Amino acid sequence: MGVEELGTDAEGNAKVAAKPGKKESVFRRLYVGTGAFDVVGKRKRWYVFFGALVLVCLASMIIRGFNLGIDFEGGTQIQMPANGIHGVITEEQAKESFQKALGRPATEAQKVGTGNAATIQIRTDTLNAADVAKVKQGLFDDLGPKGSNGQPSVQAISDSAVSASWGGEISQKALIALGVFLVAVVIFLAVYFDTRMAVAALISLLHDILVTAGVYSLVGFEVTPATVIGLLTILGFSLYDTVVVFDKVRENTRGLLGLTRRTYGEAANLALNQTLMRSFNTAFIALLPILGLLVVGYILLGSGTLQDLALVQLTGTLVGVLSSVALATPLLVDLKMRDPKYKQQAERVRQRRANQERKAAGEDFDASDDDALAKELRKEKAYAAAASVPARIQKQRPAGKPAGKRKR
Repeated sequence: MGVEELGTDAEGNAKVAAKPGKKESVFRRLYVGTGAFDVVGKRKRWYVFFGALVLVCLASMIIRGFNLGIDFEGGTQIQMPANGIHGVITEEQAKESFQKALGRPATEAQKVGTGNAATIQIRTDTLNAADVAKVKQGLFDDLGPKGSNGQPSVQAISDSAVSASWGGEISQKALIALGVFLVAVVIFLAVYFDTRMAVAALISLLHDILVTAGVYSLVGFEVTPATVIGLLTILGFSLYDTVVVFDKVRENTRGLLGLTRRTYGEAANLALNQTLMRSFNTAFIALLPILGLLVVGYILLGSGTLQDLALVQLTGTLVGVLSSVALATPLLVDLKMRDPKYKQQAERVRQRRANQERKAAGEDFDASDDDALAKELRKEKAYAAAASVPARIQKQRPAGKPAGKRKR
């Protein structure tokens, strides 16, 4: 069943109630898109939700910070095969051997790859040549990693030093790319749509960046150059979904100021419902390869880079589709309703519906309403014209006298 409009509130939002009858399922309402989900009308609740989410993420980034990888902080990475003389080498065994050799724990130990190609990567602060040699000898004595020829060898253990300046350069270039992207987005949306839509889309994008970064801070995922690259890629998806919704909003609100059927908020909410299923389907299709990247690339192949890419894209896609539906369009409605023209149009809609309610309730018509007054005058003229026509009264015939022509 559809919905029945019962009027508007002070902000021009529709008050709707379902028509009596069988209640529709959620999936049916999603598929039909008749405006049954009042997202715009309940936008204050969404603002509270998104505001609390952003505050939690900001607090985590300030208090806990980020788990920066070796590419950003610099340090030494030691790598060896995961197969040793005692069998498969685990991350815990590698950490214990490292601490035994230097007397302090390693920053991180991670297993990469599967089968004979599996390796153990140990990351720590920058070590001098003597400490590196001591760690290698300790790992060889305790675990005996096997080389490519299947025999244990110290040469199977390699090391590399990473400078923090390289990660800093990547961060700087990523920030420049992000700034250029946001400026280009604002200009494009301002030209293609209007300034208010550009502002709403920009706020939604900034929200996606903050929340995705905050999730990394909360969960403690390691931030690597692949994470930064993945963060930039999700912005395109978020922008695409927002543009799809805004394009439908523009279509529904074309010529709206001259009409009194819907307010801007109602038309925007209808556009949201009409594109809601498309947004969910797009997000679902986008998540399938990301999940494949996470499962196949990380769990089966054990690639840390694929893990970083998959995690940031998974988080960003979910946050992006949610903000494009429940944040960008409600923000657009609030920005539009600041315009006196849209406020006046919403007031005309409210007055029209109030008149309709009075007529439906059988109340007296409003003499100040020109349409109602003209309709009432036409009705009175029709009654008067009908009353002035004399009624036709048939003459009574004598009893027993047949009707028809007289015979001669």
